[in-house]
This record gives sequence, structure tokens and C-alpha cells, in this order.
Amino acid sequence: MEIELNEIPVRELFAGYKDSDEEGVVGYGGKLDIRPKYQREFIYKPEQQIAVINSVIGGFPLNAMYWVKNNDGSFEILDGQQRTVSICNFVAGNFNITNREYQMYFTNLTEKEKTKILDYKLMVYFCEGTYDEKLAWFKVINTAGEKLTNQELLNAIYSGTWVTDAKRYFSKSNAPASLLANDYMGGTLNRQEYLETVLRWISNDKIEDYMGKHQHDANAEELWAYFQRVIEWVQFVFPKYRKVMKGIEWGELYGKFKDTKLDAEELESEVARLIADEDVDSKKGVYWYVLTGEEKYLNIRAFNEKMKLEAYEKQKGICKKCKKHFEIEEMEADHITPWHEGGKTIAKNCQMLCKECNRRKSGK
Repeated sequence: MEIELNEIPVRELFAGYKDSDEEGVVGYGGKLDIRPKYQREFIYKPEQQIAVINSVIGGFPLNAMYWVKNNDGSFEILDGQQRTVSICNFVAGNFNITNREYQMYFTNLTEKEKTKILDYKLMVYFCEGTYDEKLAWFKVINTAGEKLTNQELLNAIYSGTWVTDAKRYFSKSNAPASLLANDYMGGTLNRQEYLETVLRWISNDKIEDYMGKHQHDANAEELWAYFQRVIEWVQFVFPKYRKVMKGIEWGELYGKFKDTKLDAEELESEVARLIADEDVDSKKGVYWYVLTGEEKYLNIRAFNEKMKLEAYEKQKGICKKCKKHFEIEEMEADHITPWHEGGKTIAKNCQMLCKECNRRKSGK
């Protein structure tokens, strides 16, 4: 990898700046690809953008940026996309900063202030090398600051037509996945969390295998069709929406039960009962429980220390099962009438068992 330091004024960086879904993000007279395929989406928060602009206005140095020089004389950003977009968006008038107690857009500045910003010099390293060298260097220089997520790195490694199309569905603002299922999905779009989740579902946690297999596909329609089927199944099986449904691993449930005949009305009745049960600590787990019957998903409320001590003293330290004496720390609280049979987590339904007897009773 050959590296050469250059000073690039903001006015040259901003020349020909354009940000569009169709043509991508370009600058530097149209010669700079600001968002190559291996790059992330724009993720800077407003306060981070403002900090960049305040540094430029104050004449303070920003960290060096890295551009890859291509054979045709064009460039693509290897590192510095977030700062670059912040600067260009400010000069384009897309956001303002609060300074001197008023909202300041670039267009409101004096000519002297504008010139100071446009003449500000960015330290940019021009890099030349193979694709593998670029990608390896990209990983190295992103170990600080806003680190890449695992999915962002995988997008870089398996960049191509498939990743580009998948990001269109699952990564852009107002992407089809968000419009369809924002109420059901956890995470954020621009950090690739929607995409990572759906890939994990369809591949049974073998994301790299799936991406490698489909890297050169013309599009990601298979993934998008699968995601639509998952959400349609959820809405059919659980037609009444509740906020706790956001972020549940619906793909896993779909994989297990998509071919099972389910009664939506009966499921809703059971869900409503469990959601209202004060002993059920995990309301999200209700949806797993009504399909799997596994009580572990409910995180049933435990007896508090006062209840345990009262039961221990009442039993005089004698285990209700094996009738042997134990110290309290050698025992565990147990429901006399099991929760699934209607027993509540209250003092009169608490008994103390030695750990061995309790494990044996609960099948642990």
C-alpha cells in the first residue's frame, strides 16, 4: 500500500458534491466516491456533525482522512466519510449550528467566514494498492472512533451486487423493511442491525456462509421475500399488536412453527392472560411460551428474601421433601402449588427445599 499526504481545501472537496440514492455520494469535482460499497451508512449524530464544523470554523485540526486512488485517477474514501459528509452537508446548507446565540447556516455567514471555511485544509492521505490491501487497511483504521459493527465488516468483505441491493431493502432511511415492520424489529437501520437480524434468521446463524453464497447474485429478492413471509406470519398468528412484540426473534419462531396449524384466537386469549399475570416478568417471553410451552421463557417472579426466611423458620430448616436439616443458604424457594397450576408467588405458597430436591422436582 503506497501512501502520500495531501492538503485538500474544503472548497475542492465540496466541488460537485451530490448525495442521491441513484448516483451515490460524490464530491471533489465528481472524482471522489464518498460512500464506496464497503463503507457504512451515515451515522453521525447532530452533536458529532456540529463538533466537526466547530473544529473547521475554529481552525482546529481534524484527524487525517484516507482516500484510495483508482487507476482512472478517481478516488474513493477509505476513512473519513462521516467527517466529509458533515462538512459538505453544512456547506450545502442542509443543517445549521448554534453559535453566537443564533442558528447559523452557511448561507448566513459573512463572506470572510465562508472563505475561512472553504479555505480550511484537510489532511488527506492518497493510498494505492490492491482490493485486499484496501480492505485490510480499512479494518485497521476503523479500530478507533465509531467502530464498525460485525455486519458492516461483513458488508465490506462480501461487497457486490447482492449487498448493494440488500442495503436498499434493509439499511436505508425509510427502507421497505422499516415501512413494513418497524413495530416488530429491534435495532437501527443505518448500523445494519435489521440486515444482520434477518440474515441470522434465514441462515440459522450462518451469516457469512449465506453472504458468501449470494455475494454475486444480481439482487437480494430472496432475502426480502423471506422477510415478508416472516412478518405476514406474525401478523396472522398474533393479529393484536402490543409494544412488547418489538424486537422478538420472530424469524426463529417462524422457522419452528410456520408449518404448524395454530388458532390465533386461542393464542390471543392465552397471551392476554399471561401479559396480565404479575408473576410473569418477561412479557416478550409470553409469545415464546404460548408456542413452545417452555416455562423458562416467562422468567416467573421469584420469592423475595422475606418470604424465603419466613418459610425457612416455619419449617425449622427441614427440607419438605427429604426431611433433612439444612442451612438457609443450602436451600431454595419452591412453589407449593406450581405456577402452571395456578400457584402464585406469595408467602403462603412458598416452601423451602434443599438444592438437590428442588433440582430433582423441577427437572433441572
